[in-house]
Amino acid sequence: MRASLRLAFASDEATGKTALTFSHQDPPLRVVRAFHTRANGVMVHLHNVSGGLFGGDNLSLEVRVGKAAEVQLTTTGATRIYRCDPGSTATRQHNEFTISEGALLEYVPDAIIPYAGANFIQHTAIQLYSDAGLFWWEILAPGREARNEIFVFERVQMRTEIAAGDEMISIDRMNLEPHEKPVGSPGRLGSYRYCATFYICKVGVAAETWLELEQHLRRIVPTLPRIDDTLWGISTLKRHGLTVRCLAHQGCDVISGLFSLWDEAKFALYGRRAVRPRKTY
Repeated sequence: MRASLRLAFASDEATGKTALTFSHQDPPLRVVRAFHTRANGVMVHLHNVSGGLFGGDNLSLEVRVGKAAEVQLTTTGATRIYRCDPGSTATRQHNEFTISEGALLEYVPDAIIPYAGANFIQHTAIQLYSDAGLFWWEILAPGREARNEIFVFERVQMRTEIAAGDEMISIDRMNLEPHEKPVGSPGRLGSYRYCATFYICKVGVAAETWLELEQHLRRIVPTLPRIDDTLWGISTLKRHGLTVRCLAHQGCDVISGLFSLWDEAKFALYGRRAVRPRKTY
């Protein structure tokens, strides 16, 4: 099926409160409501009422965060990519995020789980404007571990681009085809099963501040739980942000580590702590 979810958020100039001002929803993509947060922002759950993505599906998500608005987006559960039947085209997902002047987007979804035989292609484009902030992560699981489906999908291809104004500050490509090139080889994931990428951006912040934050987060990493079962890397982007990479044996170790680093980075950049979405991990 072809379906799209388009959302727009705006901040009220008088009260400073953010509201969901526009919503276009094609089934199975749904948003029920926006929950107000203590910081005058909103938190929104992204729903896929079909339970997952299927071969031949072509879905799109477009989110526009207006000037000075604050939005947290999360999912109601893992994104499940089902197998493609013979003759089906790949499952495709296109994401487009626009964060306007002085706005903040926190995109903190659950993991993507490609089932056996899944063929998934995703393209994400993020546009940041002056003083815009971004906390954005993505977690990839190896499959349904309880069924011993470990890297038996056909393909997972993900491309992410982040631009600040007219300048591209990050282009990230991943293409995993386990039947062609073993994912567990030393040059790929090795013995690890989960991988994650976390972008922390705020347009206009000085380069030395990013270097200081990079060093600060590096000092946090050894204190994370079960650090011997995870591998973390942190580095600055060319401008306006930094990126965090994680490899882990278990998904729970990825989530706990990301929340800790998100909390520290938000306090450093905004002077307040990160608030977890209203759901249980």
